[in-house]
Amino acid sequence: MIDLFLIGIGTGNPDHLTLQAIKALNGADLILIPRKGADKADLAELRREICAGVIANPNTRFAEFDLPKRDAANPDYREGVEQWHDAIAQVWADTIAKHPKAQRVALLVWGDPSLYDSTLRIADRLSPAPQITVIPGITSMQALTAAHAIPVNEIGAPFVVTTGRKLREDGWPKGINTLVIMLDGECSFAQIDPTGVHIWWAAYVGMPNQITISGPLHAATPQITTRRAEARAEHGWIMDIYLLRR
Repeated sequence: MIDLFLIGIGTGNPDHLTLQAIKALNGADLILIPRKGADKADLAELRREICAGVIANPNTRFAEFDLPKRDAANPDYREGVEQWHDAIAQVWADTIAKHPKAQRVALLVWGDPSLYDSTLRIADRLSPAPQITVIPGITSMQALTAAHAIPVNEIGAPFVVTTGRKLREDGWPKGINTLVIMLDGECSFAQIDPTGVHIWWAAYVGMPNQITISGPLHAATPQITTRRAEARAEHGWIMDIYLLRR
């Protein structure tokens, strides 16, 4: 049995690493570095830079692997995701097997492995089952509210964290004034009634190329959609998140 450390690394800013994360990285025998293709090569490079900046253990080894792609053509969304997770787990297992002496294996996870992340579900597919330790990181939600200097909730009021797909399919949840929307590649905010709604949006939040836009939804929507398309074309990828409040 191996010890698998799932280490939250924040949203791309090396300063977001916790002391617990730094200790775990220095204690790892093997660190897994996923590659997501040439258009997202800077994501792997950022992981390498984070490791180079904090790891002082000369015995730590690194293993890079190509991340399988999800079959977006599968009409059954959940089935497609399950098959994708199976494929990723197999790649993890194959990569780890090439380093039989590695007892402590670490995987760097954007943000927090417990919030809208499938790393734990993928880890559960490994056989034999590893001993899993989760080290939380700064979430993109925290980085978003910090970037705009706002709290996520109003006094005594609840909020909902959900996805762009759920916002499109189910609409605005009843009785809730504040929504945090993650995993939205479709600019779903453009499909809701903007009356009385304010948006705080950020892309590459916490990174040097961070972009922030806020304002009444009706006025901010064209700004965000245009800037988002430009940034995605420039970098080849984009990670964004936003808060909506009535």
